[in-house]
Amino acid sequence: MAAMDIQDNLLGNSWVDSSWIPILNSGSILDYFSERSKPFYDRTCNNEVVKMQRLTLELLNQMVEVEYILLHAQEPILFIISKQQQQCPAQVIPLADYYIIAGVIYQAPDLGSVINSRKKLAGHGGASAFDEAMSWCRYHPSKGYWWHFKDDEDQKEEEPNFREKFPSKFVQQKSEEKPVPVDQTKKEAEPIPETVKSEDMETTKNVQQTALKPPKELGLQA
Repeated sequence: MAAMDIQDNLLGNSWVDSSWIPILNSGSILDYFSERSKPFYDRTCNNEVVKMQRLTLELLNQMVEVEYILLHAQEPILFIISKQQQQCPAQVIPLADYYIIAGVIYQAPDLGSVINSRKKLAGHGGASAFDEAMSWCRYHPSKGYWWHFKDDEDQKEEEPNFREKFPSKFVQQKSEEKPVPVDQTKKEAEPIPETVKSEDMETTKNVQQTALKPPKELGLQA
C-alpha cells in the first residue's frame, strides 16, 4: 500500500451509524460508506459524481481519478473498501484501505505507520530498561563501579530472621571438641534450684540443733 498523506491519516478515528447495521450487505455497503458525515469519504471522488448523476457503478472503470471499490466482503460482519486512484482501466494506484466490522468503520494502517509504531514502542522499552539499569549502578572513587541490586538488601534483612526461625541444635565450644547439643550445655550450666535449697535448709537445721543442746551434751563443763 502506498504511503498516505498526513491529512488522510485518520487511524485514530472511527464512525458508525446504527440505523444502517441491519441492512448492510455487499450492495449497500458503498452507500453506507459514502455518507457525507463520514470523515473517511472524499466528496470529490468518482463515486460521488456517479451518485449525483444517478449513473451505474460500472462507469467507474471508464473514469480516472480517485474512486472507492468493495475489495472484500464477509457478510454481514466484515467489509473491506479500497481507496484508489485510477490512471486508466488497466492501471490503479492504491491510496488507503478501510475495514468495516459490525458497522464500525476504521482506517487500516499502512506499512509505514505500523513500522513507526513498533519502533516507538521498542525505543520506549529500551530507554526504560536503560534507566532501570542505571538506577542499580554505583560508583566510588576508591572502589570504582559496581552493581547494587535490591535483592542484596532483602537477603541481608532475611538472614537474621532465618537464624531465629531455624536455630542451631549443636554447639562447639572449642575447635578440638565434638559438637554438643544445646540443651545439654544449658542443663550443665544451670544449677538445680531444689537441690541447693534443700542443702541450705539442712545446714540451717544442724546449726539450730547445736545451739539448743545443753553444755553437758556438748562435752563442756559449767
